Amino acid sequence: MKILAILIALCAAPLAAQQVPQSAAQMQLSFVPVVKQAAPAVVNIYARIMTQPRGTPLQSDPFFERFLRDPFATRKPRVQNSLGSGVILSADGIVVSNYHVVGMATDIRVVLNDRREYAARVLLGDEESDLAILQIDTPDALPFLDLRASDSVEVGELALAIGNPFGVGQTVSSGIVSGLARSGGSGGSGQGYFVQTDAPINPGNSGGALVDTQGRLIGVNTSILTRSGGSNGIGFAIPADLVAAFVAQARNGSDRFKRPWAGISGQSLDADMAETMGLDRPGGIIIAGLHPASPFLDAGLAVGDVIVGVGGVAVNTPAEMIYRMSVVGAGAKADVSFLRRGGEERAQVSLLAAPDIPSREETVLDRDTVLPGLTLVRVNPAVLDEMNLSLEVSGVAVTQPGRFGRRAGLRYGDVILEINGETVTRPGQAQDILRGDMRRVSMVVQRGARRIGLRFRV
Repeated sequence: MKILAILIALCAAPLAAQQVPQSAAQMQLSFVPVVKQAAPAVVNIYARIMTQPRGTPLQSDPFFERFLRDPFATRKPRVQNSLGSGVILSADGIVVSNYHVVGMATDIRVVLNDRREYAARVLLGDEESDLAILQIDTPDALPFLDLRASDSVEVGELALAIGNPFGVGQTVSSGIVSGLARSGGSGGSGQGYFVQTDAPINPGNSGGALVDTQGRLIGVNTSILTRSGGSNGIGFAIPADLVAAFVAQARNGSDRFKRPWAGISGQSLDADMAETMGLDRPGGIIIAGLHPASPFLDAGLAVGDVIVGVGGVAVNTPAEMIYRMSVVGAGAKADVSFLRRGGEERAQVSLLAAPDIPSREETVLDRDTVLPGLTLVRVNPAVLDEMNLSLEVSGVAVTQPGRFGRRAGLRYGDVILEINGETVTRPGQAQDILRGDMRRVSMVVQRGARRIGLRFRV
């Protein structure tokens, strides 16, 4: 039977040269048809990033600043060149790439496989997901790839990675889909849910395509797990379903990705927890905390419930849950399955962006205060989400410490709880306290999971 299959495949060789392989026997002959179909839509991206050189720590000191001002004033911004890949997703020039390739770029050039070159601009970028949507400025119809539904992808499928590793030119590597629902294993800046592949991915492949044997986009290559800097056979791609959500928001005019806010804290349910709760197997996310404005709380969920599904798909980690919410999209409703007292229940949860209520009241402390230039905002759900703060935190958060705040030990993301023994709830209140006549200042600051005390002389 094996010999017969080979003979049939050989007879079909002329046909296979003109169409995508439809069987394993055809695939043994060549990947050429798939590459011919997919490669024209994978582009090289050259980005220019302007960076301001850093001075010395003494330059931030008010005493030394007057002595060091002139030498450092002559420093010019430096130009950094970023190299990566991208994938054209529509004939009108919508391109997806990684945020770390183009997110901060001032000049972006996109070069097609046929050497045509175009200028491009960022429509939407998101550092957390490490995705950026670009628009090529051209009236020409461009080749593009279709997106494949992520839930149809299975472990063991053949896959091709197409990109521009090390700037050598467009390169194709083959492998399989090694795993799904990978979270927290990325070596790049992306966070969340990934497709894992052993198709070799190297620097420069970032933003390139991971395609199936039909030439459809499975995901956008974003990072590798490596100790040497080269490919060790563990690469990660952002699923096509999340890419589709980004494209939809970019076409609607958003310049920032509106990610649905859960307003919950929790962790994956392990075997010990499952046994304690009388469950027959571990799985799902146990809710440890709920913000008063959480849409899950509004839908009836409570601390101790175990979320096991979102949108009809099982979830086992917080990253999976956020991914499923993002795919459903902000403004929609998701069917959420959860366990309570051993029984499964369902609820409709409205997926909304974190509310910017009450007003954040951004305040830059003036020169009449002891910490001029310190920028504070009132903590609300939007601030919690943007700064990745604990749900229980309240007070005022530091968005820019300024020179004097930095000297005092403040950092971005610190939450000031008390100043000189007085509880602080609003930026204006902090400004009034720090405007007083004082020689010493003491603060209680929440930094991550720790509370620390800061004391300094004025």
